[in-house]
Amino acid sequence: MSMRPFDWRDIPALYKNRKQSVYLDSALYFTRGPISFSGALVSYIAPSLGLLTCIRDGVDDRKHVVIGQLIHSHESQNAKLTFLTPDELLQSNSAYALLEYMISLSGERGALRLLADVDEQSTVFETLRKLSFSIYTRQHIWAFPEKDTDELEVRDWREARSEDNHAIRSLYNNLAPGLVVQVEPFENHRLKGMVHYVRGELHSFIELRYGRRGIWANPLIHPSMENVFDKLSSFLAALPGRRSRNLYFSVRSYQSWLNMYIEQMGATEVNRQAVMYKHLASLQKVIRSLSIPSIERGQPEVSTPIIQAESKQSCP
Repeated sequence: MSMRPFDWRDIPALYKNRKQSVYLDSALYFTRGPISFSGALVSYIAPSLGLLTCIRDGVDDRKHVVIGQLIHSHESQNAKLTFLTPDELLQSNSAYALLEYMISLSGERGALRLLADVDEQSTVFETLRKLSFSIYTRQHIWAFPEKDTDELEVRDWREARSEDNHAIRSLYNNLAPGLVVQVEPFENHRLKGMVHYVRGELHSFIELRYGRRGIWANPLIHPSMENVFDKLSSFLAALPGRRSRNLYFSVRSYQSWLNMYIEQMGATEVNRQAVMYKHLASLQKVIRSLSIPSIERGQPEVSTPIIQAESKQSCP
């Protein structure tokens, strides 16, 4: 068997297994749909874009072909698995071999971690556990129905700007557990969403990702915020560019108190997932040797004790 990048010869195998794929990047899936086929073609034509599709090709056993994909932008510390297929082979040796190959590729690209959103009841969950993936948080995914928000009062919410960066970072570091901050450090380029201030203090930031199929919202709301139901309803009215797209809320476990309000607003629970990671590299301090130039003009060498040097100088 061999592991290699996807090319045009693999199109029939991917097309055959397209309905047996397991999707591991929920934000990408709910905003853009199952991009396994189109993404594979992009990765073949322009691999420099950071979308990598790989295949375990059984030369003598075509029935055990496994295909996977990951995405990694050079500005991010993390790479993320997007899909694996077919589902029936994701606990096989072929799947293990392919994932190890993809882990290696991620590290070569400079990623420090590889992430995945996983249903704990799925076949791939135990596979990732055996490859030393760990859970660092969990998330509930909620779908909001299309709703006329014209009658709702829009107040206090606005789009985030660069001057909000420090306040958002502080809110994130205060609310997210240390392990989450370690795995997903705050990144300036992710600053896209809506903010809500109370008496000059940031109480809420809802990160937004847009795609042709939907909008992904990741709320970060301080528990001291009052009238949460009204404030979230006002957010729906203030949300820019929704049009007819579906809206999905990803509520992390450290914000689980929001689930009650979101359900009261008529949202439907779509899935519960474990969010997993694997360390690919560890940062280490580089120890630099310090060279000391020789001391001239009769001064004592570094190796000479000071007391001894003084005694020598005091001798007649």
